[in-house]
Amino acid sequence: MRLLSRSEEYVLLAVWRLQGNAYTLSILDQISEVTGYQWQIGAIYVPLEKLRKKGYLKKKKGDPTPERGGRSKFLYELTDLGRKALREIKEVQETAWAGISKITFD
Repeated sequence: MRLLSRSEEYVLLAVWRLQGNAYTLSILDQISEVTGYQWQIGAIYVPLEKLRKKGYLKKKKGDPTPERGGRSKFLYELTDLGRKALREIKEVQETAWAGISKITFD
């Protein structure tokens, strides 16, 4: 098993949540909303491309839209490998946090 980076994990989760409407800006907005941090557009291009090359995401051209001047959006979709990677990272995190009920940083 190869672990995901945190940004890769956030990107995959955003694509999963957006179900069919996952394009670069919607992914960026989803991640920013979940983390409470305003991500820059460049910060998700690299993870998107890495995840696509690993076979975790499919990229397809959407229909042209008037609000984009007739240009198409590229939409992302999780593959079976992407879903498997999310399950694995969730299991790793649950195992790592097992038995820790409260953390104090005093």
